[in-house]
Amino acid sequence: MRIRMLLAGFVLAISALVIPAHVASAEPANEAAHECVELLEKGRAIDDCQKSPNPLIPATNELIWGGLGFVIVFGVLSKLAYPAIAKAMKDRTERIRESIDEADRLKAEAAATLSQYQASVADAKAEANRIVEEARQAADAVRADLVARAEAEANDIRAKAREDVEASKARAITELQAQVGDLTIALAEKVVERSLDDATNRQLIDNYITNLGKS
Repeated sequence: MRIRMLLAGFVLAISALVIPAHVASAEPANEAAHECVELLEKGRAIDDCQKSPNPLIPATNELIWGGLGFVIVFGVLSKLAYPAIAKAMKDRTERIRESIDEADRLKAEAAATLSQYQASVADAKAEANRIVEEARQAADAVRADLVARAEAEANDIRAKAREDVEASKARAITELQAQVGDLTIALAEKVVERSLDDATNRQLIDNYITNLGKS
């Protein structure tokens, strides 16, 4: 915007120097044209009209003053406007450089923030995996403990059942021995028609039961 204003001022300055000269030279030309018309009306020779100056072509003094004005304006602008233009360009370049540096800084900060976020996400995933692994190991330990307890209880139950079976078997054998002994004694008394003493009867019974258990 500043450069455009300076260029507009340059054009206006040149116009201010050149236009008055054109206006000053145009007035005599207009007067000559009126005189030419009057001469034509009066029937004078047309050659006198052709000698009037052309208003579209500047005179020599106009060219000299215009060139001198251009040189003066150019010198003034070179002395005053060029430093301002150079300073404006330098300031604009500096602002652009600062904007680029700021963009690079923001980009670096964004990259650092993204890196931190990715690291946080990775840590969170690792922590979640660790918690899941610990939970799995704890569940495996609980399951193994329950299985061990169940097996131990099953073994205890089986052992107790075997003991109960052995005890029941022993009681049954004892009861059977008593019943068989009484029956055997009764049968033996009937067979031999005599009573055996108790020690002999028990010895016979035990031998019979022992042989019966072996068979």
